[in-house]
Amino acid sequence: MLQRKYLFPQVIEMNYQAGRRLGVNVYLIDGGSEFLLIDIGYLDTTDEIIDLIRGMDFNLSDCKMIIATHADADHIQGIAHAREMLKTKVAAHPSTVEPLETGDEIMTYATIKAQDFSIPMPCCKVDLLLNEGDTIKVGTLELQVWHTPGHTAGQLSFKMGNLLFSGDNIYKDGCVGVIDAHHGSDLPEFIQSLQRISKDNAEFLLPSHGPVFRKDNRTLKKTIDRLTQYQYMADFGTCAIGWPLLDEWEKEVTAGKMPDFSKGTVK
Repeated sequence: MLQRKYLFPQVIEMNYQAGRRLGVNVYLIDGGSEFLLIDIGYLDTTDEIIDLIRGMDFNLSDCKMIIATHADADHIQGIAHAREMLKTKVAAHPSTVEPLETGDEIMTYATIKAQDFSIPMPCCKVDLLLNEGDTIKVGTLELQVWHTPGHTAGQLSFKMGNLLFSGDNIYKDGCVGVIDAHHGSDLPEFIQSLQRISKDNAEFLLPSHGPVFRKDNRTLKKTIDRLTQYQYMADFGTCAIGWPLLDEWEKEVTAGKMPDFSKGTVK
């Protein structure tokens, strides 16, 4: 039997358990009589993760559910296979259902044609819907469901005691999940989700990528300030909610104001 490497009491993260990088952070919540998984990762590591669970002497039939934090391929490409292998249910936010059940390669980032990237995205039935304010009971434990949109419309986070499983909302270095209109990103919602995390009393954030870390509101503030600026920057195209430079220019054009270069040399 493999020794269980608990990150926190009753929380195992599979990269730490394996002692090497498997991909997205996959959290096993051990409720004693049953367990659940938060995300599963890519298809090519799913069997190894299941073998690790079996090797830690968990009964696979005790898996209550696999939760999709959101419908990105790096989080859920293996979820249909895991659902079948574990004979369990898949749970997700209502906004995640369509891309998961249709295997939408664009919404899930399974295909990024401009980068010559394409992987299969198996369709997967969603058995349970998770909404803001729901409570998930697993053995002796309870997780509070947070809907934290911004990165995607269906992004979920989960509060358990002083821990917040924060998905792709924020990482230790202050970076955030990809912001992309094709992906369903929404900057104002992203900011609101980060503000919610900042105001909460969670002590530790358990993200979907990279190391777990103690919550630092200074880092969160920097990230919130950066995303607030992005709302008004052309860099973020249709994810931006305004472009002050263009608004100012339009007023000048409408007023018939011509640019004056007499005080400088045009190069």
